Amino acid sequence: MALLILAHPYYAQSIANKTIVNALIKTYPDIEVRDIFQLYPDYKIDVSAEQEALLRHDTIILQYPMFWFNMPAILKLWFDEVFTYQFAYGSQGDKLKDKKVIISMTVGQKEADMVTEQENLIDSFLKAVQHSILYTQMQISGTYLLYEVSPVTGNSESEIKLKAVEHGHKVLKHLTEA
Repeated sequence: MALLILAHPYYAQSIANKTIVNALIKTYPDIEVRDIFQLYPDYKIDVSAEQEALLRHDTIILQYPMFWFNMPAILKLWFDEVFTYQFAYGSQGDKLKDKKVIISMTVGQKEADMVTEQENLIDSFLKAVQHSILYTQMQISGTYLLYEVSPVTGNSESEIKLKAVEHGHKVLKHLTEA
């Protein structure tokens, strides 16, 4: 069984993230979904509940949109508060060791807009997430990025949904093969 940490402050208005999550739930009904913004709209995270959820699963999916070249604030706070000393790191902090993490992120812009002559902005952005995962002795099992999911890019809602369903199937395939 897998745990999906959903971190989208505007999930009700989301097209891509909602489609991805619904596709995963439909085809993998045993998945536990924790919508951390819905659970903690006041940003007061129940650390023990989140740690218990992590302990119940061997695979964790992080599902979130990119916000200003970063993760949503609720996900950053979740990392800060849930990955505590002697739980996630430290001399006895091996509770997450060897768990697999799948990163599934949506990006409103075109992929080409995220690359400059100097760097791939997405690669730079993902380093903080990747280092946090590795620091806790978990393993990055896969990274799935879905670009052009904003109506601003000219894609229709049906085009975005189609891309999101395909993305969800890629994540699911990885999940079932892992």
